[in-house]
This record gives sequence, structure tokens and C-alpha cells, in this order.
Amino acid sequence: MSIVKNKKRNILPGFGLSMGYTVFYLSAIVIVPLSMVFFNTVPMGWEPFMQAVTAPRVLAAYRLSFSTAFFASLFDAVAGLLTAWVIVRYRFPGKAILDALVDLPFALPTAVAGICFATLYSPAGWLGEISAKWNLQIINTPTGIVLALIFIGFPFVVRTLQPVLEELEVEIEESAHSLGATRWQTFRRIILPHLFPALLTGVTLAFARSIGEYGSVIFIAGNLPMKTEIAPLMIMSKLDQFDYAGASAVALVLLLISFSMLLALNAIQEWQQKAYR
Repeated sequence: MSIVKNKKRNILPGFGLSMGYTVFYLSAIVIVPLSMVFFNTVPMGWEPFMQAVTAPRVLAAYRLSFSTAFFASLFDAVAGLLTAWVIVRYRFPGKAILDALVDLPFALPTAVAGICFATLYSPAGWLGEISAKWNLQIINTPTGIVLALIFIGFPFVVRTLQPVLEELEVEIEESAHSLGATRWQTFRRIILPHLFPALLTGVTLAFARSIGEYGSVIFIAGNLPMKTEIAPLMIMSKLDQFDYAGASAVALVLLLISFSMLLALNAIQEWQQKAYR
């Protein structure tokens, strides 16, 4: 008596070919280019590497990049949540235009955004003249960097929250109201726990994107050493000086931090999924 093994067949054939193409694509576009940062840093040795990444000017650039990215991501968390809520829950004239404008930072070249911010907040700009009357300087300060990072990180939060809000049933909120819960209690105990994983994902992506932002920041930052010089600019400065090893060392630190954040985010999401099962 022969035993016939039933093999599970995929609906769409060609798994081997598609998987091979996926691995090749990721290797050629992602893994190999990023690995070159590591291989360019290894010949330096440990002491030159530490000297390159802990120089006072480099540390100041790290502090500026991470602090401005942090504050911009916090603002994007609130503004992105409100915007996603309005787009999903309300109907109003111009909703489609507002929804399309959310993706504008994705499509707009970052250099164009930087020039627009620098022109707008310069002493002769529309908002620059108003802020000058209040003795507020936006351009060539960390505040200007935060504004630019808010612009480029905003879509990550909105687009991450939007599908989750669309799946959240309104009947759940109505049931909470009928049981005597206030609007704040409904938001804090029902809506926010449901949205928190997506909100955390969007904020983390916005933060990781802000750390490496270059084009929209250099025009408004002023690039003052030890004051408004961001970490990506340090990489470009080292490349202009033909210090490829030093540039790779600074880039490796940014790469490791961003990759660690994404790994931690995936671990948190997996833990939450197991907790809800």
C-alpha cells in the first residue's frame, strides 16, 4: 500500500523564482550597499574608529540630530494622530485634497523643502519677519531643524495610523458611551490601546528617517560647527576631505542605531501580538 503525501499547493505558483528574485533584489539594493559601510570601517581598527566617532564635533552633531529628531517625532505623534482621525472619521469639502497633501513630503525633493523653509523663515521671509518682531530666530537654529524634520516625518505617522483607524469600529465607542464612559475615558482605555502599536511604529519610522535627513535641513540649519551641524553633514564634510574611513565610521553609528530601533520595534509588536492572543 503506497502512501501518497499531499503537498500544500500555493494559489500562485512560482515560489522558488519569486523568492530568488526577492533575495537577489534585497541583496543588491539593500544588504550589499549597507555592508560596504561596515567593510570600509573595519580596516580602521578600534582606536581610530573610537576617535572618529567620539570627536567633540561629531558628538555635538549626534546630540543635535537625535534631540531634534526626538522632538519632531513627538510633535508628529500628536499632529499625525489628529490628522488621521480627521481624515478617517469626518466628511468635509476638500477631504481628498487634504489626504493627498499628507503624501507631499514623500514626493517632494527634500532640497526643495529645505529651500522653501529657508526662504519662509529667513529675516526677509513672511514668517521670518513676524518672528523677528518677537525676537524669535528660526533659521540657523535647532528650532528650524525641528520644523524641517516635522515636515518629512509627518506622513509616516498619518499613513501608519490611518488603516488602523479605518478598522476601528465606531460601535465600540458608542457602547462605551452608553455604559457611562466619558470621552476621555473612551479614548484612553479603548481607542489609544488599539492605536498605540501603529502610533509607535509611525513615530519610530519618523524618528529613524529624521536621524538621516540631510536635504531639507542643511538650508535652514546654517551648519554652524558645534551648534547647528547635523550628523549627516559630518559625513559629507569627511567625504569632501577624502576621509572615507571616518565618514563610514559616523555612518555606521547612525546605521546601527536606526537598525536597532527597528529591531526593537518589531520585538515590541511581536510581544503585543502574543499578548492579545
